Amino acid sequence: MTQDRLYDLGGWGLSEETREEASRYREGVVARVMEEQRGLYRLLTEAGGLSARISGKFRFQSRRPSDYPAVGDWVVVSEASGVGVIHHRLERTSSFVRRAPGRREEAQVVAANIDGVYICMAMSEDFNLRRLERYLAVAWDSGAVPAVILTKKDLCDNPEEMTRRVEQVAPGVEVTALSVMTEEGLEALEAAIEPGRTIAFIGSSGVGKSTLINRLRGSNELRTRDLRKIGKGKHTTTHRQLFRLEGGGMVIDTPGMRELGVEGADFDHSFRDIEALKDKCRFADCSHTTEAGCAIREALDSGDLDWERFENYLKLQREADYARMNSREIEEEKIKRMFGGKEAMKQRQKAIRDKNRR
Repeated sequence: MTQDRLYDLGGWGLSEETREEASRYREGVVARVMEEQRGLYRLLTEAGGLSARISGKFRFQSRRPSDYPAVGDWVVVSEASGVGVIHHRLERTSSFVRRAPGRREEAQVVAANIDGVYICMAMSEDFNLRRLERYLAVAWDSGAVPAVILTKKDLCDNPEEMTRRVEQVAPGVEVTALSVMTEEGLEALEAAIEPGRTIAFIGSSGVGKSTLINRLRGSNELRTRDLRKIGKGKHTTTHRQLFRLEGGGMVIDTPGMRELGVEGADFDHSFRDIEALKDKCRFADCSHTTEAGCAIREALDSGDLDWERFENYLKLQREADYARMNSREIEEEKIKRMFGGKEAMKQRQKAIRDKNRR
């Protein structure tokens, strides 16, 4: 590799532990994955940028797609005739993983070695608390610290009320409402992305992730289309990219997700209110349907716990359980749930709704 320009990879997030791990391999040098598109990777080494593919041995030894490098990963790469060959992916400190859509439903690494996950949700047509709960459960499981970014504040009639509702379902999470158009809230966001930190921006299509990153970078490199006239912005990001900001922090732009399948979830953080109630139930194996002394049922009856939030909690738990099972175990669990407490739960739900109508 040519050494005409040197990059300090420590400023790009390379830790001493990862550098030491890379030194055990003799095939090449350490590099960070900046972009991945259709099996071709754009890397950054100390010598500069390099396009690369994974080696045949790497491909053969990989047991699943999530073993392949993802944006943010550190790898060991060699160069031959101007093309890099990736031989090893180094250990990840964190990763945002989703259950990829499709028949095979394999785990898909969206971003790796991240310090924070910024979940973007527009304060307009995209506003959906149940979807936010899903994102938070997956984000807490990533090993990074989540935050919620409420975009398009300028299009919202009551941003304070929307922010309050988000804070209720996001305990312990920093919530920032901002507008790229008016620049309100941008200064606080810029200050939060400290030098050496890597932040993944996650969210649905059209919430303004790429527009926001453009503003943070002081660039219009990421292609966007302004559909402001109908109240929503839509970007054309089709693959993941890592960028470094002028202040030294790094951001990963990701394509908008139509759905976020649960591969793993952290309920202790994302649903800490429900987890705390479970500990107060009289029975350790309480199904929260018909048992006496059920703290969750009492909270639902009194209105202290929102029924839709509890329903979403149960749904996400089922998805997380299924992700760890084979097809036979999934069918057995579905039958168990179907003929177990499902009917009693429906009756309880109907009773609560009837009570609320009176």
